[in-house]
Amino acid sequence: MAETEAAAAAPAAAEEEETRNKTVVLVGVDDSDHSYRALEWAVRHVAAMAAAELVVVHAKPSPSSVVTVGGAAAAAGGEVLRYVEADLRRRAEEVVERARRLCAASSVEGVVEVVEGEPRIVLCNAIDKHRADMLVVGSHGYGAIKRAFLGSVSDYCAHHAHCSVMIVKQPKHTK
Repeated sequence: MAETEAAAAAPAAAEEEETRNKTVVLVGVDDSDHSYRALEWAVRHVAAMAAAELVVVHAKPSPSSVVTVGGAAAAAGGEVLRYVEADLRRRAEEVVERARRLCAASSVEGVVEVVEGEPRIVLCNAIDKHRADMLVVGSHGYGAIKRAFLGSVSDYCAHHAHCSVMIVKQPKHTK
């Protein structure tokens, strides 16, 4: 019986070893141009690497984090949450479809996931789950005041991710 278990574990171990020989690049995307610029950067670099795996993650907000429970939302009850959930699902599908088209245009295959939750937490968890070697995110370029109120996913990940973090910024255009 022990030999059977060992024989069954051998292919799984070989597959895991093969995966570990690849560089895993994880990209966080939302519906912003900044995140697609980061995905374009990652796709270019993954396409140039012989042994790389691309993982694209979209953090979909939960309906309750979007709807303020009070006023009209509380009066309407579950109907508002259902409407918000449908809208969030539709937007997530659009983000995923655009990411898949961008990857396909460069002949890069990638795993695309939608995970409900706060983006900075979702991305850090995905890094651990996929054992990513690098996280690539875009930068919205918020100033200090907006960053203090809204938080910065890229800043959080740069300090908390268990891998290297590449923050792709919008190039400064000179005229």
